[in-house]
Amino acid sequence: MNLKVKIGELTLKNPVMPASGTFGFGLEFKDIFDLKNLGALVVKTITKNPRLGNRPPRVYEVSCGMINSIGLANPGWDYFCEKILPQIKDLNDILILNIAGESVEEFQYLAREAQRFDEIKALELNVSCPNVSKGGIAFGTDLEALKQIVSSVRKIYSKTLIVKLTPNVTDITVYAKAAENAGADALTLINTFTGMVIDVKSKKPILGNKHGGVSGPAIRPMAVKMVYDCFKAVSIPIIGVGGIDSKEAALEFFLAGATAIQVGSQNFVEPGFMPRLIRELGEYLQEENIESIAKLTGLAHRGEENV
Repeated sequence: MNLKVKIGELTLKNPVMPASGTFGFGLEFKDIFDLKNLGALVVKTITKNPRLGNRPPRVYEVSCGMINSIGLANPGWDYFCEKILPQIKDLNDILILNIAGESVEEFQYLAREAQRFDEIKALELNVSCPNVSKGGIAFGTDLEALKQIVSSVRKIYSKTLIVKLTPNVTDITVYAKAAENAGADALTLINTFTGMVIDVKSKKPILGNKHGGVSGPAIRPMAVKMVYDCFKAVSIPIIGVGGIDSKEAALEFFLAGATAIQVGSQNFVEPGFMPRLIRELGEYLQEENIESIAKLTGLAHRGEENV
């Protein structure tokens, strides 16, 4: 049974990878399981300059998931490429760097820098973080800004370019199509939904940033629908993400139209979940006598006129 999938110019040994921001740089998990077993390693978001992130509390558990307002805390590009990249470059053959910026120029700077390193096989543009005051979701909900960022990076970066979109828009298919037309090789769908939790004793928002991004199984039905809708709107591969906590949940995304999937919140619940998921997907293919995981992509659309 074949678990290989293709994302842009990359051939992944299997379709399972961590969602950026839920797996650190991989170093925190390397003693739990062999990270070479993953289809790819997606690291937490890197910005040009170091960021301290938002004030605490920054994470809170909610029904069927969690809410966070980390605010893209990271050590910045210089520290990453000098201190962290040498430690993680051999953890997996396919390293995907997630980047964010407060301007088009910052995205261009990081893309130009990343292009120099053979170890970095692809970029994932974070234009969808809901927890920063500049950039992030502000770019992902502005169609013209999205087009400008993707096309500007595309001119500089020749390797596989992935764009991670926000669900916090009226019609995500419009943004998916715009990213494809601007030069994206693949899309990651979706980032978190904006949300808030309030302490009924203090009568104040619990998170230091007041609001944050909701993730986990609670958002899965919406994420699956967005993958389903975008599968009909674009021709490039989709990486589905949003509350995947079981083999069945992952299969929903493939059937909706995903080529690969990312695991986010479940990494906090079960650090060894991804290798178990890879094994169970292989067993599913064998049980169903399906030759390749790629055969599942978009099967839920069967019988529709435009598929």
